[in-house]
Amino acid sequence: MRHFEHLSDEVRHQLFLHPPGAFDQYSERELLATALGATLYIPATKAALAPTVRRQAAAGVRSMVLDLEDAIPDGSTESALSSTVETVRDLAADPPPALVFVRVRAPEQVGWLADQLGADLAAVSGFVLPKFSALRGVEYLDAVGQAAAHCPSPLYAMPVLETREVLYRETREAELLGIRGLLEAHRDRILSVRIGATDLCGLFGIRRDRDLSIYDVGVASELISHVVNLFGRADGTGFAITGPVWEYFADHERLLRPQLRYSPFEERSAAGLRTELLRGAVDGLIREAILDRANGLTGKSVIHPRHVAPITAFAVVSHEEFSDAQDVLRPESAGGGVTKSGYGDKMNEAKPHRNWAHRTLLRAEVFGVAAEGVSFVDLLTAHVQARPAAADAR
Repeated sequence: MRHFEHLSDEVRHQLFLHPPGAFDQYSERELLATALGATLYIPATKAALAPTVRRQAAAGVRSMVLDLEDAIPDGSTESALSSTVETVRDLAADPPPALVFVRVRAPEQVGWLADQLGADLAAVSGFVLPKFSALRGVEYLDAVGQAAAHCPSPLYAMPVLETREVLYRETREAELLGIRGLLEAHRDRILSVRIGATDLCGLFGIRRDRDLSIYDVGVASELISHVVNLFGRADGTGFAITGPVWEYFADHERLLRPQLRYSPFEERSAAGLRTELLRGAVDGLIREAILDRANGLTGKSVIHPRHVAPITAFAVVSHEEFSDAQDVLRPESAGGGVTKSGYGDKMNEAKPHRNWAHRTLLRAEVFGVAAEGVSFVDLLTAHVQARPAAADAR
């Protein structure tokens, strides 16, 4: 599977200097974590679940989660489990070009699903583990390990940090250190660490407005910083950390200015696209994605198909980023030093920018490198135009 595979060969040739590369669940773990991009959560109670997964995959979604937890009512658990089994069996018979995960409610659901699915569990790339803690995480990871022992393909775990123990200051340090130790012991099993910002904000009765980002919510922003500090290090001890969900997708009355400049869209004759993005509150999503990357996060959880295209387009490495990364990693720069960027607008420092350059080239491998002069607006326009209208239905 590849990102932007739903575009025509001609359009991809126009957009990319280096097109996105192929990946699957057998790919190297760090590459696969980067390739997740926008991970779409779908309630497991949704009617026609397997056709929905295939429709979204055909429209360019490359990672999805069948959600058995917060997305469904408590009384629907049994029917949702049955639907998940039927859906995974259907997908195993005719696999879509997407990674499919299951978010369970409890550790025992991992084993139950593995028993029910047998060899068809190979259609699942892993499990999302909610309310992950240093104590409960042992049960979760043991359950995934036992399921993986009978699975013919790699089976990953994606723990979600969203409990009061990780948020409350008096318990945070010990809890996060406990979780880090647990994840280190199961490093080869951990694909990414996810942050459940909605649950975390709920502990304080907070809900961020459409005009704000999660980084404007002090308690959440403080936790993200702490999580990145402990889990996101680039020295070989870190993990990929995924940006939290953006929960808005419809128009609303604005108190603050829109967060997308007009000129980049006007220059590309895409003013209509900007209007559509504003109507869907997607400008807030784009701003938050920019802040996610600035704070060391990779990819994003999404709950609406409309959110996939902006995150995917934003993940493409620009021609300028690629040029800078190559400059930093040139053999003659191994000893350090400073050079002027090939674009003549910044200084590239070989040693401090080396980890950034490695991560940039990893992203380029799965999302591609934009051709010179191709902008985010061009990539987003092509992605949106290629998506069938039916794919934007929730």
